[in-house]
Amino acid sequence: MLLAIDTSTAQVGVALMGADQLVVESTWSSKVHHTVELVPAIAEILARGGTSIQQVEAVAVAVGPGSFTALRVGLAVAKGIAVALKIPIIGVPTLDVLAAAQPPSALPLAAVLQAGRNRIAVGWYKSKPEAEDGLDAAGDEDANKWLPQGEPQITTIELLAKSIGRPSIVAGELDDVDRQRLARKRVNVQLAPLNRCVRRPSVLAEIAVERLRAGNLDDPATLAPIYLHSAEAVAA
Repeated sequence: MLLAIDTSTAQVGVALMGADQLVVESTWSSKVHHTVELVPAIAEILARGGTSIQQVEAVAVAVGPGSFTALRVGLAVAKGIAVALKIPIIGVPTLDVLAAAQPPSALPLAAVLQAGRNRIAVGWYKSKPEAEDGLDAAGDEDANKWLPQGEPQITTIELLAKSIGRPSIVAGELDDVDRQRLARKRVNVQLAPLNRCVRRPSVLAEIAVERLRAGNLDDPATLAPIYLHSAEAVAA
């Protein structure tokens, strides 16, 4: 079993993934209660999955960008489980989770997280085209995956809308006002459906399972959250 934890923002998620199927997942809006809600939520999904923490064989955690305090809660719990059980830990960038939920497209993708004080964190992605044999040019089985283009940045919805000069997909944490502002640029902005704008911990788990199989693991002693530089850190 692989346990996936995402506490990057007010939207929190926990999932339990078996060898070849999702066992159970849960998402909720935590506001500022990550510390008191996360561990009981993990206990609940383990119970719902008919398993125990001792049967967890790996743990995955979203590492940001995100809220300073919220990310620390998720990382601390994930590291504690990994060290106590002596199991692998896999840290996954939060915006990668949003991107992975989108179907392949020739259009560029902007993955968005709320960053507080009317700001957003944005990461741009490009979809790798699928080869006829299902492998990319290097022989990797990662065709049709979204690849990050540069580092995530802090901006605003207004500046993001102004910066999009060609047809692009925008997905992620957008309220009604944000979506309306972006929708005004209907020629260049293709808003992802709402069901693909919610970060699902099962997607985090799928990414982690692939990395686990490839032996691409992290060291719990050095795994750290992704924070944007201090002047632009994502607020809780």
